[in-house]
Amino acid sequence: MDQQATDFVVATRAALAQLSALAVQYSFSVVGALLLLIVGWLAAGIFSRWAHEGLGRIRGFDATLAQFFANIIRYAILIIVVVMVLGQFGVQTASILAALGAVGLAIGLALQGTLQNIAAGIMLLVLRPLRVGEYIETPSVSGTVQDIGLFATELKTYDGLYRLTPNSLLWNVPVTNHSRLPTRMHDLKLHVADQDAIERSMQMLLDMATSDERVLKQPAPVAFVTDLTDGGAVISLRYWANTGVWWAVSRDMTKRAKEAFHTAGITVRTA
Repeated sequence: MDQQATDFVVATRAALAQLSALAVQYSFSVVGALLLLIVGWLAAGIFSRWAHEGLGRIRGFDATLAQFFANIIRYAILIIVVVMVLGQFGVQTASILAALGAVGLAIGLALQGTLQNIAAGIMLLVLRPLRVGEYIETPSVSGTVQDIGLFATELKTYDGLYRLTPNSLLWNVPVTNHSRLPTRMHDLKLHVADQDAIERSMQMLLDMATSDERVLKQPAPVAFVTDLTDGGAVISLRYWANTGVWWAVSRDMTKRAKEAFHTAGITVRTA
């Protein structure tokens, strides 16, 4: 009995000594892991902010693209930090990377549509057919761009509605950008019923365009006959205006033309 008690005491002391050694060893690992997490988190935020500010200073560099690259830097640093933390506990990082690759492949096969949106989002950010603040139009959607994300683009419609559009719907179709170029042309077409009033009608339209300061002098406004009909002719007034005021000018010119022709007693209708 005495020998058994002695053996039990010795085994207990050995186990406690081993546990103490493991506790000391892993306590350092835990402290080191916490320090790595804190330093890595701070470093990710600092480098991400530096990248965003540095790219923002580049003239003509898109703000959304700068934020995109800043986020990539942040997540890349965080992934490296997590791998280093796992290495503190003796985990084989090579096997972790292999497992992550396998998981990524499985997720990629399951989320092919999502990956298409990500790829489209990257192409939209790199080639920039649309930017924040621009009004765009596609066969399926239209609106002012509010934000371009990796998965979807936020739009605001002309009547103030919020629209979230998958990026793949903006990349695989023709996109008309109404805001990109500095000037736009407006082609105002009217049907004049009186054959004898065609020349006078064209001169009235030209006078109306040249008297408006918002209409550009170059290219100069032109008026011409577009088509002949049994009941008269279709005449066109073609002029250019700055993109920022194009909408207001086109509406005003249509209204002024109607009032001027009504005052002159010439019967017209939009063609």
